[in-house]
Amino acid sequence: MTMDAAVQDTDRATDRGTRLDRLRTARLYVCTDSRSAQGDLPEFLDAAYAGGVDIIQLRDKGLEARAEIEALEVLRDAAHRHGKLFSVNDRADVALLVGADVFHVGQGDLTSEQARALLGPDVILGRSTHSIAQADAAEADPEIDYFCLGPVWETPTKPGRPAIGTDPLRALASSASKPWFAIGGISAGERLAEVRAAGAQRIVVVRAVTAAEDPAAAAAELKQAL
Repeated sequence: MTMDAAVQDTDRATDRGTRLDRLRTARLYVCTDSRSAQGDLPEFLDAAYAGGVDIIQLRDKGLEARAEIEALEVLRDAAHRHGKLFSVNDRADVALLVGADVFHVGQGDLTSEQARALLGPDVILGRSTHSIAQADAAEADPEIDYFCLGPVWETPTKPGRPAIGTDPLRALASSASKPWFAIGGISAGERLAEVRAAGAQRIVVVRAVTAAEDPAAAAAELKQAL
């Protein structure tokens, strides 16, 4: 191995190690669109991270690849400024081009082996799950670093997908060793208290922060409760 190769290997390990450390301590994960209607993506991202969000994922199915890359570059810069993680949804080519910290896929998307082959060893891989069986499969997959389970309640961000309730969270809380996030219809107050009582220590939210008049305050309230 050449000296340059050894340095590259060390850098890769350091990058993955830092990302994994941030994932282990992460509690609040937010998914947002590109905020084109509001025209405030940079301001929103800074407010959300400053309020306590640990990971932000850009999820905007209406964007062409070039526009998605431009928005993700804004997200990447904000994440780096705040020492937090940023996530790309579905598209491995885009994730590679922007140097994503996290790549997240659904049940019908790339396999973990395919994603790892394309993106290399450093990126954090996450997967959506909708049942205990799928969560157990993600737990057993050596390439998956974390997973999400839900929707706990029905949500307009995933129309037609039935809610699973809080019982699967209780089952998972007693068995999972990987970081996992409850997702779906979670908001501050009673619903957050319910998922916490069921054993969830981490959550993914959308509207609870993206629709808030003060995203920093909304994030801070959720983070404090977690």
